[in-house]
Amino acid sequence: MLRAARGGVRLLRPARGGGAAGGRGGPVPGLAPAPLGPGCLPPPRCFQRRLLQQAPPPAVPPPAVGRWLLACSGAVAGAVVLGGVTRLTESGLSMVDWHLVKEMKPPRTQQEWEAEFQKYQQFPEFKILNRDMTLTEFKFIWYMEYSHRMWGRLVGLAYILPAAYFWRKGWLSRPMKGCVLALCGLVCFQGLLGWYMVKSGLEEKPDSYDIPRVSQYRLAAHLGSALVLYSASLWAGLSVLLPRHQLLETRQLLRLRQFAHGTAALIFLTALSGAFVAGLDAGLVYNSFPKMGERWIPDDLLAFSPVLRNIFENPTTVQFDHRILGIASVTAVTALYLFSWKIPLPRRTRMALTSLLAVACIQVGLGISTLLLYVPTPLAATHQSGSLALLSMALWLMSELRRVPK
Repeated sequence: MLRAARGGVRLLRPARGGGAAGGRGGPVPGLAPAPLGPGCLPPPRCFQRRLLQQAPPPAVPPPAVGRWLLACSGAVAGAVVLGGVTRLTESGLSMVDWHLVKEMKPPRTQQEWEAEFQKYQQFPEFKILNRDMTLTEFKFIWYMEYSHRMWGRLVGLAYILPAAYFWRKGWLSRPMKGCVLALCGLVCFQGLLGWYMVKSGLEEKPDSYDIPRVSQYRLAAHLGSALVLYSASLWAGLSVLLPRHQLLETRQLLRLRQFAHGTAALIFLTALSGAFVAGLDAGLVYNSFPKMGERWIPDDLLAFSPVLRNIFENPTTVQFDHRILGIASVTAVTALYLFSWKIPLPRRTRMALTSLLAVACIQVGLGISTLLLYVPTPLAATHQSGSLALLSMALWLMSELRRVPK
């Protein structure tokens, strides 16, 4: 430290022990540094930089972290919608191999396209379904799957690169570090799971009379992990950006909070059941509503043996279950909205409840229209996007009802 003394400047050297107390551990814990006197100069910049580097992480991450997480959730939503369109256009099996870097460069010359087309011709989808496909038609489905894969890589970079930057800047609290690590690990797992799903549709199945398609179990796992990634990112972003409300903890509020959590879980399950509908083309078996054909309960509801197989492998049962879950979801949302009127809530929470009810009604209308019109691709893709919007509204409401920590 430099200090003015008797008209001159004198350099005071600290003891080699590391502090005024003579210990090696630096300043005495619990004691604040003494304020600078009128003749004192601030400590050197290197010392200031060291203090900043040793500062503990913030208890609440800055808003930039919350905006980044919301952007990541939006990128995941885009990947889910694009994946749904890829499935609806039957483009998911057009790329028959997987390379992390090599496949980022698409074919350019006529020779490269013909070689790619010849690889596709060796697999069941071409042999059974698309024997009359031209090279121009193949380019369309190839570019659909290529777009989905490249979008997935962009999603991975959107998570990993900013996470490393925020970590280095010290902007992440300890709980947020664990959350970010889990999100980055899940996005990498999601990419591997996607290729594992595609492989199921490329395998030869001589004992099967079904058309070539990916396993509905792997498709549900792929969609389910994407929904978990989306929900976790959105929840973390809202937790950073939206302050908790000081709500009066009453028994009715506790019930409302539990009701909202259960409704969100039901919406998630309904969206996940849509993967089985898509994987089995179950939307094409009974295109009537509210009855299935001429009956409320179709005759082939339990046609498979053992009975448990029907839930996941019988297209009729899969569509029936999706109908029941959809009706249960909109009923739960309506009941939640009506129950909330008994409780005084902030304006923003009321907006979340109203938005949840509105999106639920729109989603039911989209689902019925998609069914009655024999699953047109634009309408079906909009219905799938609506499931994400409905799940988002449920998560927003849960965020509004968070308990303030004591």
